[in-house]
Amino acid sequence: MKHSKLYCIVIIGILFGLSFPSFLCAQNIMGTWHGKLVLPNGALIIVFHINQTEQGDYMATLDSPDQGVTNIKTGTTSFQDSTLIVEIPIISASFKGKLNTDNTIIGTFTQGLPFPLNLQKGEIYHRPQEPRPPFTYHTEEVSIKNEQDGITLAGTLTLPQKGNQFPAVILVTGSGPQNRDEEVKGHKPFLVIADYLTRNGIAVLRCDDRGVASSKGNFANATNEDFAKDAEAALNYLRSRKEIDTQKIGIIGHSCGGTVAFITAAKDPSVAFIVSLAGAGVRGDSIMLKQLELIYQSTGKPDSVWQKKKPIYRHQYSTVLQQTDKTIEALQKELYADAIQILSPEELQNLNVMQQLPAQLSAATSPWYLHFMRYDPTEDLNKIKCPVLAINGDKDVQVDGVMNLNAIQQGIQKNGNKNVTVKIYPGLNHFFQTCRICNQLEYGDLEETISPEVLKDITEWILGKTTFHTFP
Repeated sequence: MKHSKLYCIVIIGILFGLSFPSFLCAQNIMGTWHGKLVLPNGALIIVFHINQTEQGDYMATLDSPDQGVTNIKTGTTSFQDSTLIVEIPIISASFKGKLNTDNTIIGTFTQGLPFPLNLQKGEIYHRPQEPRPPFTYHTEEVSIKNEQDGITLAGTLTLPQKGNQFPAVILVTGSGPQNRDEEVKGHKPFLVIADYLTRNGIAVLRCDDRGVASSKGNFANATNEDFAKDAEAALNYLRSRKEIDTQKIGIIGHSCGGTVAFITAAKDPSVAFIVSLAGAGVRGDSIMLKQLELIYQSTGKPDSVWQKKKPIYRHQYSTVLQQTDKTIEALQKELYADAIQILSPEELQNLNVMQQLPAQLSAATSPWYLHFMRYDPTEDLNKIKCPVLAINGDKDVQVDGVMNLNAIQQGIQKNGNKNVTVKIYPGLNHFFQTCRICNQLEYGDLEETISPEVLKDITEWILGKTTFHTFP
C-alpha cells in the first residue's frame, strides 16, 4: 500500500540530480558507484551510473533504491586532483569526496548538516531470482489507453510460448510511484512474479503507474480510485487480445494494489479472481496506527515509548478524518502541531529534520494520502463475487496479517461468497521475503525477492480456479 509503494506515515527522502562532466584525469571513474548516505534516523543507499560522452565529458544517472527512484539525470560536477565536488542547488546540498587508490570515494554529503557518504565501485545488489533473457515465453511492449482519464499507460505483456486462450492477470503495484516491476530497494518483485506465472501458462500484464517511467498522466494528484480506472483499462486491453480467455482474467494487487483490486472488482463483476498480497481490509487510519505499533516493536524500544506517542498519532489521524471541509493550509497547520509533539528534543534541534517537515506535511495532505486514510473497504468487499486469495506474511510490519485477513474474509463472505482463501506465511515480511530482522529497513539487504512457496501457491491457486491443469 506500494511501497511497497509502502504504507508509511510520511517518510520523505532526498531526491538527487547529479552529473559528471569533469576534467580528464588518470583515474577511471566510469561505471557504477554505490554507498550508504548515513542519516540520523537510518541510511539511504545511493547509486551512481557514470558514463562518458563523445566530447570527453562525464554524464551520470542516479538511483535511490530505498525510495524506488532510478535513472535520475544529473547536473554538473568537478573532478580534479582525485577530488570529486558536486553542487546540488535544487536541494541546497553538495557532495565532496576523495578518490583513493583502493577504488573508493570517501566523502561527505552536506544539506544543512554534513552526513557521511562513502562510495565504492560495483553493483550493490545480488538478486538471484531476477530472470534474465532469453526467456522461454513471448514478451511484448504495449500501450494501453485509459479512455476515462485520457491517458496512455505503458506496460509489458508476457504470453506463454505455446497454446492460446490463456488465463491472465494484471499486476497492480502498492503505494508510491512504481514502475511496472514494482522496483524497490534493488528488487523487482513483479518481474519475478510475471516470469514465474508465464512459465506456468498464465499471461501477465504489468504497467508503469500513471506519470511514472513511460506512462502518461499525473501521479501526484491520483488516488486509489484513479488507479482503479487504470486497472480497468488494463483489463479491457487484455479482453481485446485473441490469445486471452476473456472469462479468466483476474487481478493480483500488492499492498495498496490489493485495495485497487477490491475497488475494481466491486465495480466490474466480470473480474474472474483476485489475489491480494498484503492488501488492506480496514480503513487507512487503522492500518497506520497498527503499522506504527509494529514498527516501534520491531526496533526493540520499550512499549512505554509507543504508548506515550500513540495518542498523538491517533489525534493526528482523527484530524485527517474529520477535517474534510478545511483548506489544505488549515489542515497542515493542525498536523504541524501534532508533529512537533512527536519529534524528540534532538530532532527539533536538527536543521535537516525541520527543513523536511514542510514536505512531509504536504505529503500527509496529498490527494492519495487523504483518500487512503478515509477509505473504508467494507462496502466494496461486500460486493465482490469472484474467488479471492488473500495472503500475508506474519512478520509484515506494514499491513498486519491477522487484522486485515480477518476483515477481508468477513467482508467478502458477508454477501454469500464463500470462495475466499486466506493464509499467513511464517517468517515472511511485507514483500513475502524470508526475513531476519523483519523490519522495513531490511528489504534491500535480503537476496530473496519473494518466497518460492508463495510463487508456487499463487500459481496453483490461479490454475485451480481457471483450468483443469495439474500443477507439476
